[in-house]
Amino acid sequence: MALTPEQRVTLHGFNNLTKSLSFNMYDICFTKTKEEREAYIAYIDEQYNSDRLTKILNAVADIIGAHVLNTAKQDYVPQGASVTLLVSEGPIVEVPTESYDESPGPFPDNVVLQLDKSHITVHTYPEYHPKEGISTFRADIDVSTCGEISPLKALNYLIHSFDTDIMTIDYRVRGFTRDINGYKLFIDHDINSIQNYIPDAVIDAYDMIDVNVYQEHIFHTKCKLREFDLNNYLFGYTKDKLSIREQEDITDRLKVEMDEIFYGKNIR
Repeated sequence: MALTPEQRVTLHGFNNLTKSLSFNMYDICFTKTKEEREAYIAYIDEQYNSDRLTKILNAVADIIGAHVLNTAKQDYVPQGASVTLLVSEGPIVEVPTESYDESPGPFPDNVVLQLDKSHITVHTYPEYHPKEGISTFRADIDVSTCGEISPLKALNYLIHSFDTDIMTIDYRVRGFTRDINGYKLFIDHDINSIQNYIPDAVIDAYDMIDVNVYQEHIFHTKCKLREFDLNNYLFGYTKDKLSIREQEDITDRLKVEMDEIFYGKNIR
């Protein structure tokens, strides 16, 4: 149903559609010793503490036009953080012409849109394997909205807010709303792929796989960085400190770890 802003369907009452975005990102690092692991976890806890995560979620709220009603945040021991925002409809500063288009969304200082009561959450999961020497950091962000704007408009900003090796993105539309004649609408915007909401520069940097169930309004995209530079996965030193054999061994282990996360199964 391709509608211009001037051709919007007149609804009977409130738009009851729920649009939910789940954004999962992974950062991977080789940590050979206990000291390196602890330093990496401390770095992650500092970089993605509850205060910074709150700022990220507030920026998401700005992008989708939400007014924050309540914020609950927590830093955990020994590591990890969680933030939950309860949001309501925000002020309508302008109604953008691209609100129905499949295109990357703005950064938070560009636009304020309409949203009705919903929520935004983030949880972080630093993790390591003591034998394999690999540490991972995962952040799960969920944006659930009602109203006109799709939370996919916040995806561009979220991708640029994290240093991401692998991303798993899910989008689904649930419920229905009615037009003034009582005709049910189970989705109120066209969508072909989540990739259409991701900038070309990001698409060029990642291998991407789509798994979509169009008739059920379920969309899934997973992404893995194409370029591999070992220096980006060492913590506190560079690869010139390693022998060629060590570089090859660590590279192999890291790539297997990334493939296992990307494909969702054990390879070794």
